[in-house]
Amino acid sequence: MADYLVIVESPAKAKTIERYLGKKYKVKASMGHVRDLPKSQIGVDVEQNFEPKYITIRGKGSVLKELKTAAKKAKKVFLAADPDREGEAIAWHLAHSLDLDVNSDCRVVFNEITKDAIKESFKHPRSINKDLVDAQQARRVLDRLVGYKISPILWKKVKKGLSAGRVQSVAVRLIIDREKEIKAFVPEEYWSIDGQFLKGQKEFEASFYGVKGEKRELSSEEEVNSILKEISGNKFTVEKVTKKERKRNPAVPFTTSTLQQEAARKLNFRAKKTMMIAQQLYEGIDLGKDGTVGLITYMRTDSTRISETAQAEASSFINEKFGEEFLGAKTKTAKKNSNAQDAHEAIRPTSTLREPAVVKEFLSRDQFRLYKLIWERFVASQMASAVLDTMSVDLTNNGVLFRATGSKIKFPGFMKVYVEGSDDQVEERDRLLPDLKEGDEVFSKDIEPAQHFTQPPPRYTEARLVKTLEELGIGRPSTYAPTLDTIQKRGYVALDNKRFVPTELGEIVSELMMEFFPEIINVEFTANMESSLDEVEEGNIEWIKIIDDFYKDFSPRLEKAENEMEKIEIKDEPAGVDCEECGHPMVFKMGRFGKFMACSNFPDCRNTKPIVKDIGVQCPSCKEGTIVERKTKKRRIFYGCSRYPECEFLSWDKPVPRSCPKCNHMLVEKKLKKGVQVQCVECDYKEEQQK
Repeated sequence: MADYLVIVESPAKAKTIERYLGKKYKVKASMGHVRDLPKSQIGVDVEQNFEPKYITIRGKGSVLKELKTAAKKAKKVFLAADPDREGEAIAWHLAHSLDLDVNSDCRVVFNEITKDAIKESFKHPRSINKDLVDAQQARRVLDRLVGYKISPILWKKVKKGLSAGRVQSVAVRLIIDREKEIKAFVPEEYWSIDGQFLKGQKEFEASFYGVKGEKRELSSEEEVNSILKEISGNKFTVEKVTKKERKRNPAVPFTTSTLQQEAARKLNFRAKKTMMIAQQLYEGIDLGKDGTVGLITYMRTDSTRISETAQAEASSFINEKFGEEFLGAKTKTAKKNSNAQDAHEAIRPTSTLREPAVVKEFLSRDQFRLYKLIWERFVASQMASAVLDTMSVDLTNNGVLFRATGSKIKFPGFMKVYVEGSDDQVEERDRLLPDLKEGDEVFSKDIEPAQHFTQPPPRYTEARLVKTLEELGIGRPSTYAPTLDTIQKRGYVALDNKRFVPTELGEIVSELMMEFFPEIINVEFTANMESSLDEVEEGNIEWIKIIDDFYKDFSPRLEKAENEMEKIEIKDEPAGVDCEECGHPMVFKMGRFGKFMACSNFPDCRNTKPIVKDIGVQCPSCKEGTIVERKTKKRRIFYGCSRYPECEFLSWDKPVPRSCPKCNHMLVEKKLKKGVQVQCVECDYKEEQQK
């Protein structure tokens, strides 16, 4: 029998660690928590200082029995759960269940699952950090009080199956407030004038800037026509040429939040999927001859700190691969958020030398894509800034000023490896201008005015919502993915074209929360509560005081809601068609993935139908049906015949209501990076790309 027992959360992690520790160590998995508050009751004694009542989780009895048997035979037991509040709480519960001394040096923590990191961590075991445990316990008790006290009221007054929570309620409110902004938005007209200019045979673009050196905004067609009348002929003079050198710095390594945002932008991953795959990369991947290896550091962190060892390895790699000029001048770390806990490093590869191409054959497609993203972001963060030559040229004609801007990448620096994505901007690229000097003459080839209208603020994508929650100090790295999942499962919000829209149910529940529990849905209150939990972790405040202060105001609000909240009946919206199975009217329902049609005779009839949108194009296959927009189970849009299954025509690209002028076949809208282009499905016919 092994001398030492090590307990971790997952079998994958256990397998990786046991390989590094040798024969004297036996590593077993607890499969997550072994104790928790009961599901069937609140499990918190409000009268006795909010004492939590922990029980063995159903189904964990056999796991616990096996761990107890192994613990009795071992000389010493080490608890090696994840290095965060949750992991500390798991270790504390295991210690109690196995009758271990929580003050003994039984706790081992590591930020990465590599041989050196594991062996080093076992040289420095410590006792269980009770402040960390208390911070987690305070959060658990607080969320239990909110959820188990408010939810039954919502079930009684609105609908069964609803829930309330601190972070989820604020997230829903943000989505609803954004929708209100969009509905209240009044577009304002504005105009632009863009021109194509020639210098010799070289063509370039410039846009109207102002008159007689002063910038002017154009808000009407009359103003535009007035400007165009001022232009005399097509000859413009280069009045001013400004050349500058600009530096662009690399992004810092990933935190949990920024990883979720970038994976959504670049890989189209949901937050939940990103965290699931990151967990696999952290716990270990079988790399053939090299065995099972943890490829990234711990993925729940809000720190951008990097160890000196990792920096040195990255610098050596960059120097050898790209040359000394690509080395970053100094370590780059972002200004730490006041709410951030700096206990861990940023998310990075456990070894820079383990390039994505080297491990690709051992990874699934999604594992490879996420690992490549993490590896590239980290390596780029340790590289030199990019240098760009920028050029600005002012062109004048009778006092009317047009301005052209261009840039050229002089030294790529970190951009040779990676460029951070954005919801709003395009990646940096060369926009070259001809060699122009002051006094040169250029000629306008074409000057076109265009009318525009200001746009409302965009709806939240998962990436935008995670970023906003983090900026407001709402929740913690581990809460974002489950929060987004919960608000969709409860039917409070739905995804429309990858953007959150509130449902009627979400708006009703949010209004009730605003009326009866304003502090729960208040952004500032929730952020302050997170700060208070951090104070508990630092050992500055007793966790019971935090809960007691909250409950003093919360308790009377519960009583008021119970007595004064009116019962609300949510009526289904008629769909205007009858069920083909039983003849009852169909109604619109809101599910996790948006609206669908269901029979009003539910549960006797369970017929449901997707809502299809007719795009007004005749089916090119059967010539009888029309083309309708449909969605796959994964919410990807495609186009098919309304007579399906009789006609099986389908297209991923949207058909347009006219035929190809060259071959008379179907034309479709092809989505490109910068817009949409109409193309023929048979011949090489293409139309000008539309933004």
